[in-house]
Amino acid sequence: MNTLASSSIAAPGEPAAPSRATPAVPAVASSAWQRRLPLSLAIAALFGWLLWSVSARQALLLLVGVGLGATLAAARFGFTTGWRVLVEKRDPSGVYGQIVLLGLLAALSMPIVSHYAETTAALGPLSVSLLVGAFVFGLCMQVADGCGSGTLYKAGLGVPLNMAVLPMFVLGSFVGSVQLNDWLALGALPAVGLVQRWGMGGALAATLAGLVVVTWIIGRWSGQPFNVRRIPRRWLWGALALAVFAALNLFIAGQPWGIVYGFGLWGAKAATALGVFDPTANAFWSDPGHAERLRETLLLDVTSITNIGILAGALWVAAGRQQTAKSLSGTQWLIGLVAGFLLGYSSRLAFGCNVGAMVSGISTGSVHGWVWVPLAFAGTLVGLRVRRRFF
Repeated sequence: MNTLASSSIAAPGEPAAPSRATPAVPAVASSAWQRRLPLSLAIAALFGWLLWSVSARQALLLLVGVGLGATLAAARFGFTTGWRVLVEKRDPSGVYGQIVLLGLLAALSMPIVSHYAETTAALGPLSVSLLVGAFVFGLCMQVADGCGSGTLYKAGLGVPLNMAVLPMFVLGSFVGSVQLNDWLALGALPAVGLVQRWGMGGALAATLAGLVVVTWIIGRWSGQPFNVRRIPRRWLWGALALAVFAALNLFIAGQPWGIVYGFGLWGAKAATALGVFDPTANAFWSDPGHAERLRETLLLDVTSITNIGILAGALWVAAGRQQTAKSLSGTQWLIGLVAGFLLGYSSRLAFGCNVGAMVSGISTGSVHGWVWVPLAFAGTLVGLRVRRRFF
């Protein structure tokens, strides 16, 4: 590009040479695809190996994860950014995009949960841990510049802070799972599922009505009522693609799209392998279902395989782009890493992040998702102050 740019600048007294920028576009596109080719072959090879050696379900879920990661990265569909721009600039475009995602996904997911007994909703108990975890998560996602999905896809894009936050998120999720039962002992009510209580029609009507009310409140506060024509296309096509892939995840895996459990499992496996953790002595990991996943390969865990796919999908998008990163001070790195640990810890207490609690919770009719949102948003208001102070 520098050669082309310099060749279009005329010497003094000479007429300007015709611009050659246009012919360079195909070359740039070709170069991007060349950089993506090795990763594409690696993804295809992993898909084939999973299909042959593990199961068709896991192979398909890998592709679902790749689609989720590529969509998140290409559309820059950031839940954290959408909330931050709403508060700081009173621009609701990103949040409107998230509301579109919730409405579309609810319309796809609730019929699946209602008609297929083998599928489950993303239910979480109404607990003290939910209240604390959602608030802390909302605070820390602004400091670490990413929620669960944001950390994954930005790590795949090669953003240094998010790459460093990811292992801290894993560690925090593991520690949170170890201590979850102690938090639940502080007080918890049973999970409430709208589909189970009101049926698919009633649950979907109530969910869409709730989203309309939230949209109206945001429009009144921001001074920008909902108008689909004013929402940037990346938020709209991103919402549509994410809704389709998340619904496919529910149909294929039998459970909604999640992220946090996979992180906790990675941490538990690492701690067990190092001999620093005895899962049989812990209430969470001695549960038969969790103990079985801990014994099995990660490639059999549905959340882990989609997480791997998200990283691969984001990395595929990054391979065709030139990435820039802002340098950080030592203090900023330290704060970011602490925030990453607390992201993992708090998301486990809250039974999910923006994906597991908000997107999957609300779209499958879990009341805990509706509780999570205002508490996480309150935490975001505090987190933005911390972000402005240190970043």
